Amino acid sequence: MTQPAPVRRDTGRPFRLRLLDVYCCQGGAGMGYHLAGFDVTGVDVAAQPRYPLSFHQADAVAFIREFGAGFDFIHASPPCQHDSDCQRIQGRDHPDLIGQTRAALEATGRPYVIENVRGAVAKLRRPVMLCGAMFDLETYRHRYFETGGGFTFTPPPHPPHTAPQAKMGRPVPPGHFGQYVGNFSGVERARQVMGVPWMNRDGIRECVPPAYTEHIGRAVLASLRTEQAVAA
Repeated sequence: MTQPAPVRRDTGRPFRLRLLDVYCCQGGAGMGYHLAGFDVTGVDVAAQPRYPLSFHQADAVAFIREFGAGFDFIHASPPCQHDSDCQRIQGRDHPDLIGQTRAALEATGRPYVIENVRGAVAKLRRPVMLCGAMFDLETYRHRYFETGGGFTFTPPPHPPHTAPQAKMGRPVPPGHFGQYVGNFSGVERARQVMGVPWMNRDGIRECVPPAYTEHIGRAVLASLRTEQAVAA
């Protein structure tokens, strides 16, 4: 594994803290942190030509162990297929990487989150749930975030699910929220709803909407600034 290239900073712009986005896929989570104010570096074992920020192709756990301590915050989204309802129905085997990812994150001494789906909640430590309705998105898409390294955050209020969901894989009728998973219909609408105009269907059906991690990222920055003020 090669040393990552240093993150470029324009001298005329404010200093931005560094965030590592592992298992990054096409960059939904990374974009949210970028919008919050971080310099983001994505890492994935597969090439990700659609990733909109700085990217390294590498094994996530190995990268965390070698370089993670050099970042201010780490976001990890281990593959969710092992714990998704769809994959269990299909009887497919996928690796369970949550435990070894957590061990690598804890070894860095850095604050972090581990994100995953409802089926993985039993493996996550006191996870915080985020929902699209919290951010006025026309999709529910519950995702769960374990926090660690001294970091915690508070979710926005969770409004009632008053809008009906379209059936999985079907077009979204007026007044319905979409379920953008599997071989769903309506890629362009999904891009608009979730704020990911650069993604294709493969990226959308697994992504964290950027609104979720922008919220988390702002909480991270507030926490780090508080720590710096106390230290000063």
